[in-house]
Amino acid sequence: MAQFFYSQSKMGLYRECPLKYKFRYILKIPEEPKYFFTFGTILHSVMEFLYSAPQFPPLEETLKFFKQKWSAQTWQEKGYANAEKEQAGFLEGQEIIKKYYQKHVADNLHPLSTEMKVYANIDGLTVMGVVDRIDYLGDGKIAILDYKTGKTLKREPDQLMFYQKLLENSPKLLPLVQARDGLIQKISIEKMLFYHLPTLTEDSFKPVPSAELDIFWKGALKTAENILAEKFEPTPSEQACKWCDYRDNCPVWNSSKKEQGPMQETKKEETLSEKIDRLGKLNDEGRNLKTEIIKFLKEQNQTLSFGTAYKVELKEEEVFTFKDEAKTIDFLKQNNLLNKTLKPTVKSILALLNDPQVNVEQKQQLRTLTTKEIISKLRCTKTED
Repeated sequence: MAQFFYSQSKMGLYRECPLKYKFRYILKIPEEPKYFFTFGTILHSVMEFLYSAPQFPPLEETLKFFKQKWSAQTWQEKGYANAEKEQAGFLEGQEIIKKYYQKHVADNLHPLSTEMKVYANIDGLTVMGVVDRIDYLGDGKIAILDYKTGKTLKREPDQLMFYQKLLENSPKLLPLVQARDGLIQKISIEKMLFYHLPTLTEDSFKPVPSAELDIFWKGALKTAENILAEKFEPTPSEQACKWCDYRDNCPVWNSSKKEQGPMQETKKEETLSEKIDRLGKLNDEGRNLKTEIIKFLKEQNQTLSFGTAYKVELKEEEVFTFKDEAKTIDFLKQNNLLNKTLKPTVKSILALLNDPQVNVEQKQQLRTLTTKEIISKLRCTKTED
């Protein structure tokens, strides 16, 4: 029997569904590729590349490295629905890298390690994990950082406590610190961070007290015992089963499909008047939400942000209006420009500003009749395929 390596991801998957754990780790049935996993893996590689030398490599080299990683797979292999969505993912990744580079190139940070595999023997188990980045804070204190590339940055207590337990028992950390600071005889985890790459924001946490960590670890040990005892009964739920790649292999899912009869429509039919009122309320709510989101994004100097299933992009456009329509028409007539506009709309009049046959003085006078306004436009799209 192969050696059992216990990780936070194995613990999490077993708790989600023991049978799903069996399909993935025991029977090794492959899952469909997921674009968000591919996206995250490639960005993690870029972060490792950035910190592989004492100074950041040039941005051009970093973007070239990203492109090489990205081009190593087809859009189907990456898990995207089509080539257009894959290209959008590529452009999004480029933008994230550029912004991260600009924000951190001057930090002059030298991590103790990046993407380091950590092992420890704890309570008879071989526990392992891959730590995205370990920073040295001085005086034997270290910070553990985990990059996040999903839609939102949210705390995951189990992951934090699992990594705390693993790192506090790992024999690899002290030699790393001593290579940097030879007088240190004892190390401590000062803080743990989640860094959300799409928004360049981080969430920092203090390690939990030992009593709380002990309670967590007892539960983690129980999960490991169940895995080793081969207890793989399914724990179905509507949401989890709906998106599970192993549905066709699952006896619970297949039996539930047989039991389902034709769907019966029980909802009362909405009248046209009710539909119109509901649409109006949704429009009002949407306008208010857009205003609030735009205000927040501007305050945070962001142009892109994520919800759980959607993302928003903020763009600003110049909009021109003419302060006095009569005076504008008058000007066009006096300068023999009215015939050039066909019908004097804002668009056709503005076209005169780029017309080589209109002299500079006339263009300057025409500009004095305009009012320019910057309009913020918010585009909201679904992030899932």
